[in-house]
Amino acid sequence: MSASVVLDPVDLHLLRLLQNDARATYRDLAARVGVAPSTCLDRVNRLRRSGVIVGHRLRLDAAKLGRGLQALLSVQVRPHRRELVGPFVERIRALPEALTVFHLTGPEDYLVHVAVADMADLQRLVLDEFTARREVARVETRLIFQQWECGPLLPPGPPEGPLSPAARE
Repeated sequence: MSASVVLDPVDLHLLRLLQNDARATYRDLAARVGVAPSTCLDRVNRLRRSGVIVGHRLRLDAAKLGRGLQALLSVQVRPHRRELVGPFVERIRALPEALTVFHLTGPEDYLVHVAVADMADLQRLVLDEFTARREVARVETRLIFQQWECGPLLPPGPPEGPLSPAARE
């Protein structure tokens, strides 16, 4: 596990704002937090270097891209050894249908979130890309009827206006 990073109120305020609008300009962020734009830029860059900010993502609507059926695949790998696990995970991550891969404890080793066109496409994916692999002992499929986004990671914090001078120091 990586060590946590010490964040002050300005850092937390910037993160709260960025997690809800990653496209906000430094000028707008600086005004909302109450610091100079150059200070804002320096702080955001420091948060990136320290690994607190790990990237920016564009979210796409899978259904509008022809992948209206989503499922969770519980996968058991046997034997569960490092020399098999690495190549298995890399192969799954390379699949265009795979959205997320989780390594788990318990009876299943992996949970894979996939988006496919339809049931026939899901069947092809399970048979050709999962159960056809020697190390895959079992796959259970669960269809996703609906999903909701959760979060944000940081709960709402200080008021939307600039922080007090004491908090900025």
